[in-house]
Amino acid sequence: MTFDDAWAHARDVEGWLTEAQARRLFAAASRAGAGGNAARVVEIGSFRGRSAIVLAGGTPEVVCIDPHAGSDRGPQEIAADADRGRADHEAFAANLARAGVTARVRHVRAFSDAALEQVPGPVDVLFVDGAHRFGPARADLVGWGDRVRPGGRMLVHDAWSSVGVTLALLTTTVFARRWRYVGRSGSLAEFAREDAGGARNALRQLRELPWFARNVVVKALILARVRRGPWPY
Repeated sequence: MTFDDAWAHARDVEGWLTEAQARRLFAAASRAGAGGNAARVVEIGSFRGRSAIVLAGGTPEVVCIDPHAGSDRGPQEIAADADRGRADHEAFAANLARAGVTARVRHVRAFSDAALEQVPGPVDVLFVDGAHRFGPARADLVGWGDRVRPGGRMLVHDAWSSVGVTLALLTTTVFARRWRYVGRSGSLAEFAREDAGGARNALRQLRELPWFARNVVVKALILARVRRGPWPY
């Protein structure tokens, strides 16, 4: 499946992934599986399948981790809600089937910390888009980040946009020697698992903080109903 094929199926699925971000995800998945390699691609936070379809278009198998509990769906939908979760799960399955990628997706319906025991082995590409609060976000970056093999990639959505995710990055990647900051498409940041210690790598990430500050101001204005959307992501 080409990127255009995958995006044609994914773009109308409810979600927050932009086309530029989808291209970055697709490229990472495609590189990992190039030459017939049995790459392991793991997604944390699937919602209704927009990003899962893109990833499945680029690689033969994607492990999608999402409890579909109706929680952490957005800034004002943090608490669990069984009805929302049921609707999300049904939409997720229907969207995968419509895109023709059901056979390429293994859905682990569990919270990401519990799923660590259900998905053994190293990871080639990790896409983190789970709970955006500091604690869960940091746990994903540490726990699942440890599973990314040397040379693999970790992509993080709402980086330098969500307060919780940004604080998690500041405590896990900015001064870490094992993560080289590749760049971002909007709020989708990409990291390579390789020795990249040093001030230059940290500085490249710290230079994103003015953009982060701008996003926080925009969100505050939207919540105060002083400004209309779109929500920055």
